[in-house]
Amino acid sequence: MLGGCASMISSATSGLADNISQAILNQNDPATVRDGAPAYLLMIDGLIEGDPDNDALLLAGAKLYGSYATAFIEDAERARRLARKSLDYARRALCRRDPDLCAASEQRLPEFEASLARADARDLPALYAYAVAWAGWIQLNSEDWNAIAELPKVTAAFERCIALDETHDRGGAHLYLGVIRSLRPPALGGKPEMARQHFERAIELSDGENLMARVLMARHYARMVFDRELHDQLLTSVREDTAEYPGYVLSNALARDQAVALLAESDDFF
Repeated sequence: MLGGCASMISSATSGLADNISQAILNQNDPATVRDGAPAYLLMIDGLIEGDPDNDALLLAGAKLYGSYATAFIEDAERARRLARKSLDYARRALCRRDPDLCAASEQRLPEFEASLARADARDLPALYAYAVAWAGWIQLNSEDWNAIAELPKVTAAFERCIALDETHDRGGAHLYLGVIRSLRPPALGGKPEMARQHFERAIELSDGENLMARVLMARHYARMVFDRELHDQLLTSVREDTAEYPGYVLSNALARDQAVALLAESDDFF
């Protein structure tokens, strides 16, 4: 009976974390999230403290901390601390789900790739969350060459996510790979057309509702290949799309702000 009670409590707290996440994602005022999210982060910490083996709570904590750090925090050192916490939560979830894969992520790339090849669909939520948190941590530690050296492993993790189910998070792995593969220009070995394919697939899998995918495609791909027509078309379409798509309300509000700013820079950039 005690076991049943514990299961019910665990389920209830997991549901609360999911509801908080959805409420934040569907908030149309970024300033409200920026100012109010710290209280929810502390609440997630408290829930995890009381139920440290709850995978759903760990994944919710990883997502909230990572999103808040990359979207709202301007102080670099503070953003890195929050991204580290996101990565720690995601790693704990992955280690519970697949200890061997978790351990392999600390090894060389060939060992990690071999372990990724054994991952199955049950590993996907934790693996994807870990890859997202890992990518966010690298982004906020971009001046550290040790962090940059982790990019091939993050890339391999996202590639495995796509192999397992490219529709997970409505194409989120494609979006991250689009950005990663836009980091180097063709002269330095970059593959911009592969990046474009990832961006286009991410847009397709979100049914065009993820406006941030278009912004990132403009910022990272169109600017890299100096395609102003595509750049301005993507950003204009974001600026003019005022629909509120469930699950993307907050990120699309941020995307519209970024689209306006990038369009204002277009003459100078091109």
